[in-house]
Amino acid sequence: MRTPLLLLVLALGLSACASSHVITGQPRPPVPLEQVRVYFAPPPSRYEEIALLQSNSGAFTYGEQNKMNSVINKLRAEAAKLGANGVLFQGTQDGDGGTGVSVGAGGGSYGGGRHFSGGGVGVSISPRQKFARGVAIYVLNPPPMSDRGPQGLPPPPPPSTR
Repeated sequence: MRTPLLLLVLALGLSACASSHVITGQPRPPVPLEQVRVYFAPPPSRYEEIALLQSNSGAFTYGEQNKMNSVINKLRAEAAKLGANGVLFQGTQDGDGGTGVSVGAGGGSYGGGRHFSGGGVGVSISPRQKFARGVAIYVLNPPPMSDRGPQGLPPPPPPSTR
């Protein structure tokens, strides 16, 4: 009896961290994750839309940068499965979560004049999840990877020599 319940809880926990998609174009054979670039504006080359993507950072991801890395990597992974070589990033949104404390008390009586009372304190420390949206795209004639940084971003400017 415990094993099926444990498997159900584990499956629900894993599904909460999954990415999802809605097909809007023609999927292609999967590509390596390293080939998927993230675009924060439409790429200069023509592209074909493959799917709308959605992901979340997971229930136990702490730190804004870690959450952002998590959602972007999940968007890229989902796009790679669909044969997209790019993700047109659409934005993020913070979900519910955070820290909460609750206090409760109660009491009563039952036969024979006996009384009882009870109390409790509950603490919940759960980070806010980050949700992201993007569009899986196949870019025709993308610029070479050498002139782009990680995840398709332009390289940072050279350090100042002052």
